[in-house]
Amino acid sequence: MSVITLTNENFTQEAVRSDKPVLIDFWAPWCGPCRMVSPIVDEIAEENPNIKVGKVNVDEQPELASQFGVMSIPTLIVMKDGKVANTAVGSRSKQSILDML
Repeated sequence: MSVITLTNENFTQEAVRSDKPVLIDFWAPWCGPCRMVSPIVDEIAEENPNIKVGKVNVDEQPELASQFGVMSIPTLIVMKDGKVANTAVGSRSKQSILDML
């Protein structure tokens, strides 16, 4: 499954109401560690059709970043049944991210 760009407009529908677990990557284009995590997140999205993967550009969606208390990026959040189930801040290995799910 491809990565979904999450915005204020589609967040409730795509993440909160999802019937699958959702991995959300809060990132920014200028963030070095984000550029390291991004291809891993993309890979997870392609290899795992049983989860939904979305990305939130914190520069374009500051309200979403604020809503989830994102202070540092990259921040990865897993949502299940509309609630935050897991959170990790900073660069992570693929296995570490999969373990969050």
